[in-house]
Amino acid sequence: MAIGWKGVFPAVTTQLREDLSIDLADTQRVVDDLVKDGVTGVIALGTVGENNSLDYDEKVSVLSAIVEVVDGRVPVITGVSEFDTRRAVRYAQAAEKAGADGLMLLPPMVYVPKAHELVNHFKGVADQTGLPIMLYNNPPAYRTVIDQEVLTALIDVENIVAVKESAPDTRRFTDFRNAFGDRYTLFAGLDDVALEGLYLGAQGWVSGLTNAFPKESVELVRAFERGDHGKAMEIYRWFMPLLHLDAEHDLVQSIKLAEEVMGRGSERVLPPRYVLQGERRAEVIAMVEKAAATRPDLSVAAAA
Repeated sequence: MAIGWKGVFPAVTTQLREDLSIDLADTQRVVDDLVKDGVTGVIALGTVGENNSLDYDEKVSVLSAIVEVVDGRVPVITGVSEFDTRRAVRYAQAAEKAGADGLMLLPPMVYVPKAHELVNHFKGVADQTGLPIMLYNNPPAYRTVIDQEVLTALIDVENIVAVKESAPDTRRFTDFRNAFGDRYTLFAGLDDVALEGLYLGAQGWVSGLTNAFPKESVELVRAFERGDHGKAMEIYRWFMPLLHLDAEHDLVQSIKLAEEVMGRGSERVLPPRYVLQGERRAEVIAMVEKAAATRPDLSVAAAA
């Protein structure tokens, strides 16, 4: 299906059984619940989906299961996070065959490419698929910057259409718009600068904490879109303590724990990650429980 590049796209979790094998049925349940709660798209196999902890066949099976359960209700975009261009092309082509609607393409893992190498990596994948591509800029995590030099070199690559901006410096949103206008659709990619990103030109939000509180996430963006800035700020301020978790080193464990506390999924993660323990675990649980007990009133928004 054609992708409407706007709204809330949760980076969904990959669910695991007690023996840490992949639970495709529960992954489908989690994704189905998110779609029913109003998200406008889903990102399979991003950082939160533990992409780099899965092998090729596991990735394809998870993506296929998500495509199946979504069944065309919203776009399904899959992360492409590989060590090199050859592997990225292989997975991108498999994703297209599996029915993905788009790709979220990351820089190559481990090796930090020079600007011209990064451009060629992105072109190398884009040339081998017909799917639309969103590039994922996250310098703190991947040590690579998708800067204006790189994006300028990619202007003529027609199926590179969007950028997920996860750098914490909000000035990048304005610089991006000044440099490229509407050439690329811009998504906010770091939860605790999501509303700032929307005000500065982002058209959507790729979110982690939406997995735990989807209705509030959807209403945050809808309130912004309809100009109800008071409601948007109310939700954002309520949400902010949890949104900060998306910027932490243990974001995957924290988001999956929040998901479990809210009865939406399991906190299990694949090694080398381990579930949160001790004081950190108690802290996150307390934050989620407080948020659940003080949820903003969405009834007025629903009537609107």
